[in-house]
Amino acid sequence: MIEVTRWDGAEALFRRERARTDPEVAAAVTRIIEDVRERGDAALREYTKRFDGADVAAFKLPPEALERAYDSLDADFQETLRLAAANIERFHEKQLQRDYVVTDTPGVMLGLRHIPMRRVGVCVPKSPAAFPSTVLMNAIPARLAGVREILLVTPPETDGSVSAAALGAAYVAAQGCDVYTIGGAQAVAALAYGTESVPAVDKIVGPGGAFVAEAKRQVFGQVGIDLIAGPSEILVLADKSANPRFVAADMLSQAEHDANAAAVLVTDSQALAEAVARELETQLAALPRETVARKSLERNGKLLVADNLERAVEAANRIAPEHLELCVEDAFSLLPLIRNAGSVFLGHSSPEALGDYFAGANHTLPTSGTARFSGPLSVDDFMKKSSFIYYAQDALNGVADRIADFAEREGLRAHARSVLIRKENS
Repeated sequence: MIEVTRWDGAEALFRRERARTDPEVAAAVTRIIEDVRERGDAALREYTKRFDGADVAAFKLPPEALERAYDSLDADFQETLRLAAANIERFHEKQLQRDYVVTDTPGVMLGLRHIPMRRVGVCVPKSPAAFPSTVLMNAIPARLAGVREILLVTPPETDGSVSAAALGAAYVAAQGCDVYTIGGAQAVAALAYGTESVPAVDKIVGPGGAFVAEAKRQVFGQVGIDLIAGPSEILVLADKSANPRFVAADMLSQAEHDANAAAVLVTDSQALAEAVARELETQLAALPRETVARKSLERNGKLLVADNLERAVEAANRIAPEHLELCVEDAFSLLPLIRNAGSVFLGHSSPEALGDYFAGANHTLPTSGTARFSGPLSVDDFMKKSSFIYYAQDALNGVADRIADFAEREGLRAHARSVLIRKENS
């Protein structure tokens, strides 16, 4: 199935061609966006019928639909949603930042304000039903930031409905958010430019397939976006103390997402790598999504053996995975060495699925190596920062000549004059 490979630091760890833009997808998305911009709701109805098989008269669900959906859930899952939401809120509320003012120079006041965005859109994928975890992970940070209007968009079932679990999560996460039964690139276009029934937003967040990712890429600039999400990834960094059954299960937890997902093991133990290879075959046979997971492993799966844990860490930092599990005897000793990872899971009892659903840290993470320069979705993603400056006249007079000289050196005479004219008239 997957061959165990020695890694000497020179081999390409695994391909990331999948992160590139598909020209055919890009062209199709461009057409959809332009059509939605021109024809609004009429275009949305046609695409919803074509892609989702649903005839939808009104895209926006009534507010009471969320509460009804929550009430229809079994009590145990209701409690799970509440507990998960509480964990997510507890973690994210620590991210709230305060405004500040600097006044240590007489006559001078500088400050920074944190201003919540007014309206944001959240894309909630469906596979096979809308993800309640996505709702919680995106809507709760937005609410904590102070966003007044949260629009959730998700593809409908053929009868126009949305899964009760997703709607129940919306009820728990941010009562008052609006749910629209649209998906795909057409939903992104509607959020970016607005239609008769969908108001334009300031920022679009949330995952999706290739069409959603490409649509977000194309509307960026018209609106803000969180990131361009690629296929899911996991890297398990393990030593001989790891349980091969656990490692194989965790690799498959990502491989089952889709055929382009990537599951990689890096270890300093040849015996562990070989045991994981056997376990993958055993566990694959029991998976409902065996075909998808097998294709993922064949395309992007790796079992790499490094000379030591230091080289294994080097491999992890080069890959910069979305999810990184440190399945080693002393995980906390390795944590300071990890520079590039979306989220790190420490020890043998912290599987990646814990972060997907319940622990509280955000599961919207950078993929395709972008953990080199970005991080998880946070409250900051729903805030704008705005600075302010005040100088009294005496304070301006004291620095006017320096500012004018600075401007003159850049060839900007009017800049210099705008300062000097005030000094001259004071």
